[in-house]
Amino acid sequence: MLHEASTKHEGELEVSFGYKCNGNIDEIREVSDKFEIQPGLQRISSFSCLSGAALSANATLANTNICNGLIGEEILPTWDSPNSFRKVPSSPTLSRLDILSTSMQSSLSNLSCSPSTPTSDYDSYLSKSMSAPSGSEGFLNVKEVQVAGGAAGEDRVQAVCSEENGWLFCGIYDGFNGRDAADFLAGTLYETIVFYFNLLDWEAKNEASDGLEMDNSHPLDDGSITHERFSPLKNNSNNASDIHSVFENHSYAKAGMTNYPLRHGVLDSLQRALSQAENDFLHMVEQEMEDRPDLVSVGSCVLVVLLHGKDLYTLNLGDSRAVLATLDVRGDGGLKAVQLTESHTVDNELERAWLHHDHPDDPTIIIGGKVKGKLKVTRAFGVGYLKSKKFNDALMGILRVPSLISPPYVSTQPALSIHRISKSDCFVIVGSDGLFDFFGNEEAVNLVRSYILSNPTGDPAKFLLEQLLLKAADCAGFSKEELITIPAGRRRKYHDDVTVIVIILGTNQRTTRASTSM
Repeated sequence: MLHEASTKHEGELEVSFGYKCNGNIDEIREVSDKFEIQPGLQRISSFSCLSGAALSANATLANTNICNGLIGEEILPTWDSPNSFRKVPSSPTLSRLDILSTSMQSSLSNLSCSPSTPTSDYDSYLSKSMSAPSGSEGFLNVKEVQVAGGAAGEDRVQAVCSEENGWLFCGIYDGFNGRDAADFLAGTLYETIVFYFNLLDWEAKNEASDGLEMDNSHPLDDGSITHERFSPLKNNSNNASDIHSVFENHSYAKAGMTNYPLRHGVLDSLQRALSQAENDFLHMVEQEMEDRPDLVSVGSCVLVVLLHGKDLYTLNLGDSRAVLATLDVRGDGGLKAVQLTESHTVDNELERAWLHHDHPDDPTIIIGGKVKGKLKVTRAFGVGYLKSKKFNDALMGILRVPSLISPPYVSTQPALSIHRISKSDCFVIVGSDGLFDFFGNEEAVNLVRSYILSNPTGDPAKFLLEQLLLKAADCAGFSKEELITIPAGRRRKYHDDVTVIVIILGTNQRTTRASTSM
């Protein structure tokens, strides 16, 4: 792990973090201006280093006061490390979630994404949950981890790594209408995911001890999967079979997972954790909305990337993206961009189909290109006023949705995918929508490709943001130097908050530092 701190100058990157693995798996070298994979030392992880950057445009409060300030004052400082990755002890599961204990019972009993936990079995499930192992056992649990993260405007970026155990967790939380939801996710989602992974491990061991037949294959042992997407049916769909034909040929139609029980468990755990976080957040909003009614409109897109061995899992709500750069073996040997996530906006035909199916009696679902005239994304964390009448009623005047006929109008059902890392895969770009406002997938991949070929120890994420600033400035008729002197808030006219992480696969010869705020 390498770290290089930066000094604050006007208009320059303020802080930075980065990670470089000590070992290596394979080596990518340039041959005739193309990528070629060379065999190298074997390691259980499939990444070698990462570069992350975030650029602010929105003006926002420095810290959230959600949960009576405990998220901003006590929890986030333990996670935030904007200048470098740092080692922290892996605390007992849910230790940082004790502040949410008042909502635990109600939210667990209403886990909308988990058919295995019906209300009638709540007491048994809660008992199993609270007695699940922590510490050194479980899917992601280790004695200590490397963490880094920070905020830029309403965005949050987070990375947690255990190189020796072969996994990397990255989260990009693109907040809107305030940063409270993104801060809540940064403070709680990772440990909630660890909790459900522990529960998965605990249940598997119990089933094995009871003599049930188990598939004990490790994710690394099965090379049959390349890339599949799983998009759970939404809870408020009354008869999913009526619209199955709309989705059966689509890339993120629900797929069978019977051959991948462990991966199925991982995906289910990710989904349960997100539902848990959503229920806890909305519970806190309900407790505090009398003093802060604005909280009912606060939300966030969610993009989680989990690289475990050679399995790359993604979970997303909203319009952030994960884009894989892989060798185009059928083309000229260059790189092609493969988008691993779907964009959940009203511009997506499939998302519009869901909305119209779920709200057949509402003629005003989409107004002015937005859900109920308020929000472009169709799936998001938080944003309670588009999900419940009680939250909508907390708003006054024009802020309130006038005809909330059949909520929820915004879903919290994530899109999920698994990709099996191969020797053809070179890097992954994980970014909020602000990046893709200026660059298409292929353009972003080509920019990173050309940069790392000419700058093998450079910072491709920072480079992407520099290119974005140049493009935004050119569109506005400014120089880059003039653009970056415009204060946050006013700068939103020219570009959004932008967060990006570049994960290098297969070599340790790339970037050693990354930036999280400007």
